Amino acid sequence: MSTVALKKPGQSVRDLVSPEEWQVRVDLAAAYRLVALNGWDDLIFTHISARVPNSDHHFLINPYGYLFEEITASSLVKVDLDGNILMETDSFINPAGYTIHSAVHGAREDAGCVLHLHTDAGVGVSCHEEGLLPISQNALTVIEDVAYHAYEGIALNLDERERLVADLKAKNLMILRNHGTLAVGTNVAEAWLRIFTLERACAQQVAALASGKYVIPPQSVQETTMAQGRAIGGLAMLAWNALLRKLDRIDPGFRN
Repeated sequence: MSTVALKKPGQSVRDLVSPEEWQVRVDLAAAYRLVALNGWDDLIFTHISARVPNSDHHFLINPYGYLFEEITASSLVKVDLDGNILMETDSFINPAGYTIHSAVHGAREDAGCVLHLHTDAGVGVSCHEEGLLPISQNALTVIEDVAYHAYEGIALNLDERERLVADLKAKNLMILRNHGTLAVGTNVAEAWLRIFTLERACAQQVAALASGKYVIPPQSVQETTMAQGRAIGGLAMLAWNALLRKLDRIDPGFRN
């Protein structure tokens, strides 16, 4: 049975965790702030989670009821794969978020971060019968890494976890039909770059379909671009550090 870490008077969350966990908390809080900054948040819904380093599949997730622009490193809630809260907090978590994120963290050892969104463009493409189309550079760089999962309703049924991970397999992006998008990364930076690229591709597809006509690149060009896109993970930290500098200029409060 999991035990809850209790805080002594005057003790901060940072005092209770390892330097490695604190760094993950800072990165995860930054991801929440960046989602809000991009207008990708859905009020208090959708989630981003990150595995706690050197733990038994423990992960961090947002406190239910907080806007993404309010999330800080200290406010994140630590849970295990059974949904037990592992550190003293006044907050609780969204069961639907726990269902999806615990499924991926439990099944994938490489799932350091799981990022799930409900954007207009992402949901729009998830409702499109053909899914993501190979019509933009952004789409082509990720399309072979995209899995699909059929809609089963709000994710409150724990049995859905088996079907979700069976559909995801070893891929790092997923379009949840009639629902939204999801990205997996070994760390927050990787998951962020993947979801950013997928979301851009979805927005570009919606724009192209609205015009009624679009051009599909030749198959040889598609294959070349897909191969080039396989190196996207190597750019993650370069982009991530730039984004952290941007957040620090706007409001460094996510680090608290």
